[in-house]
Amino acid sequence: MYPIHYPYADNQLFDSEAFERALQTDETPISVFRKALQQGREIIAQRFLATYHASEAVSQQAWLVDQILQHAWQRITWPASPQIALVAVGGYGRAELHPSSDVDIMILLGAPADAEVRRCVEEFIMFLWDIRLEVGHSTRTLVDCVHESSADITVVTTLMESRLLLGPSALYQDMQACVGRSRVWPSREFFEGKLQEQQKRHQKYHDTAYNLEPNIKEGPGGLRDIQMIGWVAKRHFDANTLHDLVQHDFLTETEYQQLIRGQEFLWKVRYLLHTIAKRREDRLLFDYQRTLADRLGFYDDDTHLGVEKFMRQYYRTIKELSSLNDMLLQLFQEAILYAHLSEEVWYLNKRFRVRNHYIEVNHDKVFRNYPFALLEIFLLMQQHPEIRGVRASTIRLIRQYTYLIDEAFHRDLRARSLFYEIIRQPEGLTKALRRMNRYGILGAYIPAFGRIVGQMQYDLFHVYTVDEHSLFVVRNLRRFAMARFREEMPTCHRIMQLIPKPELLYLAGLFHDIAKGRGGDHSELGEVDALNFSQAHGLSDNDSRLVAWLVRHHLLMSTTAQRQDITDPEVIHLFAQKIQDKSHLDYLYLLTVADIRATNPKLWNSWKAKLLTDLYYQTRAALQQGLDYSGLDKQARIQEVQYAARQQLSDLSPERISDLWTDLGEDYFLYTSPYDIADETRAILHHELTVPNEPLVMERRNHRGGSQFLLIYLKDRDYLFAATTHFLEQKNLNIVDAYIVPTQREYTLGGYTVLEQDGGEINNPQRVQEIVLGLRQALSSELSQNLCPISRHVARYLKHFPVPTRITFSYDKANNHTVLEVITSDRPGVLSRIAEAFVKCNVRVKRAKIATLGARVEDIFFITDYENRALHSADHLDLLREELSDLLEVEGSHLSSTTRFSGSELVI
Repeated sequence: MYPIHYPYADNQLFDSEAFERALQTDETPISVFRKALQQGREIIAQRFLATYHASEAVSQQAWLVDQILQHAWQRITWPASPQIALVAVGGYGRAELHPSSDVDIMILLGAPADAEVRRCVEEFIMFLWDIRLEVGHSTRTLVDCVHESSADITVVTTLMESRLLLGPSALYQDMQACVGRSRVWPSREFFEGKLQEQQKRHQKYHDTAYNLEPNIKEGPGGLRDIQMIGWVAKRHFDANTLHDLVQHDFLTETEYQQLIRGQEFLWKVRYLLHTIAKRREDRLLFDYQRTLADRLGFYDDDTHLGVEKFMRQYYRTIKELSSLNDMLLQLFQEAILYAHLSEEVWYLNKRFRVRNHYIEVNHDKVFRNYPFALLEIFLLMQQHPEIRGVRASTIRLIRQYTYLIDEAFHRDLRARSLFYEIIRQPEGLTKALRRMNRYGILGAYIPAFGRIVGQMQYDLFHVYTVDEHSLFVVRNLRRFAMARFREEMPTCHRIMQLIPKPELLYLAGLFHDIAKGRGGDHSELGEVDALNFSQAHGLSDNDSRLVAWLVRHHLLMSTTAQRQDITDPEVIHLFAQKIQDKSHLDYLYLLTVADIRATNPKLWNSWKAKLLTDLYYQTRAALQQGLDYSGLDKQARIQEVQYAARQQLSDLSPERISDLWTDLGEDYFLYTSPYDIADETRAILHHELTVPNEPLVMERRNHRGGSQFLLIYLKDRDYLFAATTHFLEQKNLNIVDAYIVPTQREYTLGGYTVLEQDGGEINNPQRVQEIVLGLRQALSSELSQNLCPISRHVARYLKHFPVPTRITFSYDKANNHTVLEVITSDRPGVLSRIAEAFVKCNVRVKRAKIATLGARVEDIFFITDYENRALHSADHLDLLREELSDLLEVEGSHLSSTTRFSGSELVI
C-alpha cells in the first residue's frame, strides 16, 4: 500500500505517534479512534470560532478524516493478490469537508471481489460506523467505473474529483484514464448534461434564490453553482483549480477574487450552520438565522434587525455568484458547444452586433465612449426578441463599466429616453429588468432601487427580497396585458386593455416598495422618489402625479378590502372619494392584485380575489353615480335588493317572505346578493315547515370566488359563535369572513366563508358534505363554554415569528357598533378563543373579517352588546380586553414575546 503524501502535518489535530501509543494500551481500538476523531473535530471547531476562516476549517476536516481512514484501513488484513485502493470522491475528494458533510469513499478493485475481499470491505466499513464516522461508500472495479460513469453523469462527476488515499497509484491512474473525456462523457456532452442538471435544480427553487429559507448548497447562486464551474473547467480544460480559468482567459483576476470571496462567505455560513444544527443542514432555516446573524456580528439597530442585515449580505453574495455563473457558462457554451459552428454576424448599429443570436459590442471601448449604451443594449434585446442573450465578454464589460452611471449619466437625455423606452416596450420588459438587476445596472441607474437589492423582511408574509418582489409585481402586471395569460386573471386582463398608459403602472410597480427599510412610512417616502424620477424622465405633470399617487396609496385597496366592511355603502362611498375617478381605480386595482400575488403566492386565494373584485365593482358603480349621489342611502339599497329577490320567489307566499325578512332585519340585505337571498329564504321557509326544531346548515360556492359558504339558521343560544368557529377550526378550515344576524324571534342567521387551511378551495364534494353534516350535529347538541382546546400541530416556523397580542377598539357611529381589531400570533384555535371571550363578556358579533398574514393574525370584528348597541361602557371594554388577553396568552404561551412589531399597518 502506498499512502498519499500530505503537504503538511498537524500534530494538534492528529498526532500519529500518540495515536499509535494509545492503540497499545488497554483501550479498545474503537475507543481510541473515536477519541482521536472527536478531539480533532473539537480543535477545528475552536479554531474556526476564533477566526471564522472556513477555507482552513474545511481543509483541516478533510485532513483529519484522511488520517483516520488511513489508520483504519491499515488495521485490516487485506488480501495480497488483488490490487485494492482507497479513493476519496465527491466533495471529500476535493479535500473539502464541513462538520456534517458526507464522507464519500470508493474502494477500487483491480479485479472482481472474491469472498475474502468482500469480507475485508465489510469489516472496514463496519469499523468506520463503529467509530461514528458516517461514510457513503461504493466498491467498484475499473469495468464498473466505466459502466456506471457512462450511464450516470453524477458518477463520473464524483470520480473526476477523486483523490487517492491508499493503494497502488497505477490502479488509480488507470481509473482516471478509463473515465476520462476520451472514453466517457466527452466535454461537449458533459457540459450539456451538467447544464441541464443545473437548470432542473434551479427550477426546483423557482429560479430564485431569494426565498425565506434558501438552500446554501443547491439554490441558485449557491455552492453547487461554483462546483458546476469547477467541473466543466476540469473536464474541458484539465484545470486543477478555479484559478486555472484565469490562465485560460475565462476569468479575470478580479472576477476570480469575487468568486473566492463569495465561496468563502458561503462556506463560513455553511460551516457555522452545521455546527449550530449539529447535523448536516444546508437550508438557512428560521431556526438558525438569528443565531447565525448574532455569531457573525450582525446586530439590530433602529431600522433593521441583525438577521435582516445578515440575510441581505447572503442574498447579495449569491446574486454576485449567480451573475458570475451566468457569464462563465455563457463563455463555456461559446467555447464548447458553439466552437465548431460557422459564425453568423449582423450589425444592429455602430455600437452593437449579433453573433450567433447573442448580442455583443462592436469593440471593447463602446461603453467607455458611449456610456448610454449600458441601457441601449437592453432596449435592443427587447426590440429584437430573436436575440437569446448577451455574449459573456459583453457581460464582463457591462460589469466593468457600471461605474460610469454617475451624475452626468443621469443628466444625459439619451440615457433617460432609453430607460423610458425600455419601460414602454410591448415585449420583454420583465426579462430586461431582471437582466439589468442581475448585472447591477438597475441599482446603479436608480440608486434607491440599489438600496433594496437583497433586502429581506424578517416575517412569513414577504417571501422574497424587496427587489425580487418588485420585479415580480412588474411581471404580474405584464402578464395581465398578454393575451396568452388572459385566463389566468380574466378581470385584470379586461381592465388592462382599458389602461391608456400601462408604462405608468409598470413604473409604479417598480417604485411601490422602493423606500422599504429607510424608517418612516415607505409609501410616503416612495411617493417622493417616484414623483422626482417621473418628472426627471419627461413625464407630464398628470402622469408623474399618477405614478406618485399609486406608490403613495398602493396599500389602500387591500387595506379597505381586508379590514373594512365593504358591504357598507358608507365604506364604499369614503373609498370612492379617495379614488376620485375610474382611471385611478383601474390602475390601483391592477397594482393591488399584482402586489399581493407577488408578496407570497401561497397567500393569494379566490377569497382575496373576490374581495378586491367586489370592492372594485362597487366603487366603480359609486363613481358612475357620482360622489354626491343620494342613492348611497341604505334604505334605497335594501329595497332594491329585496325587489330583485322577490322576483325569484313568486311561488312563495308574500306574507311569509315579508314576515321572515322583517324578522331578519335590515343588515342581512346589505351582506347578501338577491340571488342568494332568494335561495336562503326558500330554504329557511321550507325548514320551518318540516324540521323547525333542528338547525339548518346549507352550503354553496361563493360567486366569483372558489370559497365555500356555510349558512346556519337555528334558535339563538349562548356559545353559538364559539361552537361554530371551534368546529370549523377543528376541521382544519380557515374562516375568512363571517356575518351573524340575530333575529327578533330569537333565532340566529349566520354565514361563514371558509377555505382549506392552506388557502385553497374545498374541491372535494364528500368533504363538503361531511362538514355540513358534522356542523349540523355539533349545533344540535348542548353547547358548552368548555370546548376542548384545539391541539393541532403548530408549524415549526411560527415559533420564530411571535407577534405580541394587540387589541384596539373604535366606534362606528353610523352603524351603531364597535369595531374590534385583534392582532396576534397565528396558531390553531385563535378564532374560537376570541369567540369564547365574546360569550363571557356578553358580546354579539355582527360581522367578522379574518386575515392571516404569514405568522400574523389580523382579525376585525364588528360587535354589539346583546341589545344590538355599540359597547359604550369603559368597564365593558376593559373586561373584554382583559378576557381576550388572558385567553390568547394561554393559547400562545409557547411563543416568545420578544420581536419587532410593525404596528397596525397592513404591509404588503
